[in-house]
Amino acid sequence: MPKREKVLRMSVELPMWRALTGYRVLTLLYAVGLFAFAYHDYDRPVLALAYYAVLTVWTLATLPRVQNAAACTRRFLVVDLAVALTGIVLTPWVVTGEHIERSGATLPSIWTAGSVLAFALKGGWRWAAFASTPVALANLVERGQWARDTVHNVTLVWVASLAIGYVVEVARASERTLARALEIEAATRERERLARDIHDSVLQVLAMVQRRGAVIGGEAAELGRMAGEQEAALRALVSGGVLPVPRPSGEAVATAEETAAETAREPADPAAPVDLRTLLLPYAAARVSLAEPGAPVRLPAAAAGELAAAVGAALDNVRRHAGPDARAWILVEDEPDEVIVTVRDDGPGIPAGRLAEAEGEGRLGVALSIRGRLRDLGGSAELISTPGQGTEVELKVPRVRTGPEAFRGKAEKK
Repeated sequence: MPKREKVLRMSVELPMWRALTGYRVLTLLYAVGLFAFAYHDYDRPVLALAYYAVLTVWTLATLPRVQNAAACTRRFLVVDLAVALTGIVLTPWVVTGEHIERSGATLPSIWTAGSVLAFALKGGWRWAAFASTPVALANLVERGQWARDTVHNVTLVWVASLAIGYVVEVARASERTLARALEIEAATRERERLARDIHDSVLQVLAMVQRRGAVIGGEAAELGRMAGEQEAALRALVSGGVLPVPRPSGEAVATAEETAAETAREPADPAAPVDLRTLLLPYAAARVSLAEPGAPVRLPAAAAGELAAAVGAALDNVRRHAGPDARAWILVEDEPDEVIVTVRDDGPGIPAGRLAEAEGEGRLGVALSIRGRLRDLGGSAELISTPGQGTEVELKVPRVRTGPEAFRGKAEKK
């Protein structure tokens, strides 16, 4: 068995965390450099040195915390923000008044933005807004007034953090979508591989058992019939369709009485939409193939039940008149304005004038069971048959019922 392909998950936010790690180190060096350059502006340089020592140890010790979202815990974020806020509030105590008047940098300087950005990368723009608010208040307290440069810096940090937080949320959503698409692609390839293996082995064996059972007869014929049903079910499964419901009886096709009993189990509300495919699936068997759209074919429950019953009546005619060895095909077409179901068989066909003769003799299966049902739905039933070339019944049901109002009363009585 070939080795299965692995689905690779790519983290689109990992480069952002790496950038944040580098940003924290560079801004630490920048803040220390500003202190060394403007050393004469500090009234209490020893206190400033103590803060920078703590900031340096904290930044270098917590670098592993800003490697990814899992390592960046909420507790770390709170303490990290507290370190930045402490430096901002402590600035008026260690610098001269001239330093504040000319809008000098705070002790942590732009290192503070790294703390806010960590919130943005961890929790998105909402977390960024939460972290930016105390930073803005701390800067206003440090300055003691609304200065233009203070508002400018605070707004810049606020907007940048919100934007990055939003980008992170979009990136995570895109990553989840990409991962899901890769998983679906890998699952599809594995399904196709299994389908090929099953087709080359199991399905061929089941088909051979069906053919040999039909030739031998007796109990072997029953075994062959069961193998044929399992082959049809397995083909539907590996092709991605819905698995047909196996029939407990030995008939390959449903009779009209069975159809009526099945379609009678409708929802209480006849107008409630149902998937027509679920009503047609029981008809699929070894000699009845069902081709359906990949999406649900929704019709009102009453209309879907009547259409399914008409299909059952058509298949009943195949069983009775074309013989047990005849094959039948059901094709479901979901058009914007109508639903078309075609039932075709490879039987001997119907001789010209035979339908009219049957109606004259009182045999009203096609007239009532098929055409009558479709007429009540506002649809139509067209029968095309050529002797020796089989029979085709095309059933059309409009999505908006235009038939007699008598059908509404009929649905309400059910």
